[in-house]
Amino acid sequence: MGWITEDLIRRNAEHNDCVIFSLEELSLHQQEIERLEHIDKWCRDLKILYLQNNLIGKIENVSKLKKLEYLNLALNNIEKIENLEGCEELAKLDLTVNFIGELSSIKTLKHNIHLKELFLMGNPCASFDHYREFVVATLPQLKWLDGKEIEPSERIKALQEYSVIEPQIREQEKDHCLKRAKLKEEAQRKHQEEDKKEDKRSNAGFDGRWYTDVNATPSSLESKDHLQAPDTEEHNTKKLDNSEDDLEFWNKPCLFTPESRLETLRHMEKQRKNQEKLSEKKKKVKPPRTLITEDGKALNVNEPKIDFSLKDNEKQIILDLAVYRYMDTSLINVDVQPTYVRVMIKGKPFQLVLPAEVKPDSSSAKRSQTTGHLVICMPKVGEVITGGQRAFTSVKTTSDRSSEHINTRSKHMEKLEVDPSKHSFPDVANIVQEKKHTPRRRPEPKIIPSEEDPTFEENPEVPPLI
Repeated sequence: MGWITEDLIRRNAEHNDCVIFSLEELSLHQQEIERLEHIDKWCRDLKILYLQNNLIGKIENVSKLKKLEYLNLALNNIEKIENLEGCEELAKLDLTVNFIGELSSIKTLKHNIHLKELFLMGNPCASFDHYREFVVATLPQLKWLDGKEIEPSERIKALQEYSVIEPQIREQEKDHCLKRAKLKEEAQRKHQEEDKKEDKRSNAGFDGRWYTDVNATPSSLESKDHLQAPDTEEHNTKKLDNSEDDLEFWNKPCLFTPESRLETLRHMEKQRKNQEKLSEKKKKVKPPRTLITEDGKALNVNEPKIDFSLKDNEKQIILDLAVYRYMDTSLINVDVQPTYVRVMIKGKPFQLVLPAEVKPDSSSAKRSQTTGHLVICMPKVGEVITGGQRAFTSVKTTSDRSSEHINTRSKHMEKLEVDPSKHSFPDVANIVQEKKHTPRRRPEPKIIPSEEDPTFEENPEVPPLI
């Protein structure tokens, strides 16, 4: 059941920045409200008030709304028009599909001199003989009744026949009141019977049965009667009972009365509570998803169920995750390992085993500002893992090449021979010698062989020197 609270009014006053003292329009329809209260204290400036499709049984606590122009109370449980004299500016009143049987109660609306439109269709009084004529004659300020304009000729005729129509309306009201009294007694009796049944069920044993033997325990009685059953069977029987009760309730014929509406609402609320209890029982703590097995093997997991693509080239592996465009990047956590990559998206893991070993320290993760996709670049290492066996690829780096060059040079290097007989220890005193001036030697002239040289041989193929 719903109640009018300050929080409810503020939630429905978003168009006024949740300020309620200056609120001019308020909509509280379909809130299962049973009583009209607090509005005349909190929202004095209201001009439009929507309260249709609730369970309000009485018009009250609105007389202080001096500025109220439109009041909608359609589809409620109202049986009498009252307490609207203080709504001085009321111009439109909607009471469609209620339970108003006292048609003479519309006389209280004579004080609402600005009332132009009135809706009473769907009420028991609307089926009375000469209903329209009585309303037209009683409320001279009305311009429209049940969506139909009141013509001057219709009003004149209604005023002429008013003295004859009024006693007929009174008799019909009395018949309606007698029927309503009987229906109320019957509804009250049924309600008491249902309460007794519920009390019996609550006072019975925990398994729903009575035990006459005080000394006997439920377990011993069950062993005697051989009525032991597993929990699943009991659960199924409860389900069947609930479904049968539900079908019986909805198939049972009933009259359209305020009590039947309340009974329907109570039944729906009871069913909802039973469903919540069953769902709470079914709820179990889910075990954490296994990402790595006991033997250390990583598994492929896509719990967030997002699309992805994996590109594998000679130098690096690129993973493209179609992360939601408007998701905050703080909700994404990336963890790159040598053999797999794990991405936590709003607490849900995405894990993928890589086809080759990568360098986690050199990996990078970037997110697109247009599509929101997450791109993870993971450079490969020299060691490649294929099919569970390790195959080594010879990748020569600059340091390896320099070491090879040094080794080749060392092979061709000549070593000096030292005679240990001459000096067993190095002469430290004569390591540094004084510089002595030595005269420069003139370059010896190159000796060009002449023809007179006995070793000279003339070759005719060689051209002569110039």
